[in-house]
Amino acid sequence: MAINLLLPLLLLLLSTFFTRPRSLAVPQQLNNLPENLITYNIPTISPSSSLVASFSISPSPSSTTLPVNSPLVPAFFIFGDSSVDCGTNNYLGTFARADHSPYGRDFDTHKPTGRFCNGRIPVDYLALRLGLPFVPSYLGQMGTVEDMVKGVNYASAGAGVIFSSGSELGQRVSFTQQIQQFTDTLQSFILSMGEAAANELISNSVFYISIGVNDYIHYYLRNASNIQNLYLPWSFNQFVADSIRQEIKNLYNMNVRRVILMGLPPIGCAPYYLWRYNSENGDCIEEINDIILEYNFVMRYMIGELGLQLPDAKITFCDMYEGSMDIIKNHELYGFNVTTDACCGLGKYKGWIMCFASEIACSNATNHIWWDQYHPTDAVNAILADNVWNGLHTKMCHPMNLEDMVAPITK
Repeated sequence: MAINLLLPLLLLLLSTFFTRPRSLAVPQQLNNLPENLITYNIPTISPSSSLVASFSISPSPSSTTLPVNSPLVPAFFIFGDSSVDCGTNNYLGTFARADHSPYGRDFDTHKPTGRFCNGRIPVDYLALRLGLPFVPSYLGQMGTVEDMVKGVNYASAGAGVIFSSGSELGQRVSFTQQIQQFTDTLQSFILSMGEAAANELISNSVFYISIGVNDYIHYYLRNASNIQNLYLPWSFNQFVADSIRQEIKNLYNMNVRRVILMGLPPIGCAPYYLWRYNSENGDCIEEINDIILEYNFVMRYMIGELGLQLPDAKITFCDMYEGSMDIIKNHELYGFNVTTDACCGLGKYKGWIMCFASEIACSNATNHIWWDQYHPTDAVNAILADNVWNGLHTKMCHPMNLEDMVAPITK
């Protein structure tokens, strides 16, 4: 049994660095969906209800449908890490890749795409809410304006605010590098459609940022470069938050006006840390979660200040910790009965070894909160996306949710 499990892992590690990356970021099947119909499963029961919510993963005839002929915004641009990577790392030499089974098994195409999930990631659900198609990876499209005009996903698994965060995993595109890629995209727009039209497109589009967790997982908590002796948690939190604030200002100077900034999730509850800290009863690691709570507090305050400094911008902070803990604490009402163990992995809580083969994955991910060591399942992503959109289950976003951000101004 051990040999049967180790062999796929060895093959995976070898293929990561010695095989040509596959172009899987935008599955061809998605391009064949009818232009006026994209299926979307919307959960309708909140934890305040006495019934158990049911979330379906793949499209079905009974799914609610959203028209895409009249998008609410011209485009959707995404920056971040593995929480929103849709295929960037398929093209990089890194261990942080999800272009193999069982990743993607519950996705619309039932194939791995590079998303670190069994199905959709939050920005997939939000793109459909905005009336847009799934957003392609920057490295997964041809680079033409036609490919990018409805949005681009620059996110890269392992990326952080600090350039060296995640370096032990291999190649990744840091947050600053992702901003530079967007600068290149903007230049392409200006050359193609003119400066006025390009600025109009950018100022009316939505920009989604989900970054920072790797600066803790792969840098601060690992005490890389002896960082814990140089920065107490509070000082490190302020450093990361201030770096993100500066990048938002840089985006603002490029006419970006609508920004969703995601806070960090309770990684102290992730299977990896439950295993590493030998949690006896599956209790979250409070010393880690306390750092995350402090960071989110600092970031929310800074975003509030930034909104006052940039009055013509709409910038909102969405607290992933708050939304995730609501799901964990009310898991039975949401329909989850496995709250500590990952669906895919090895070891206690399935948190010791990463998800590398279908043989080590559970048969049904819909009742799990965690998909692998760090990432939630599609069902959880659907709930979090609903909260970002309109606070359907619990209020996460301050001072406004995404639906309010893109609502037309009435005179």
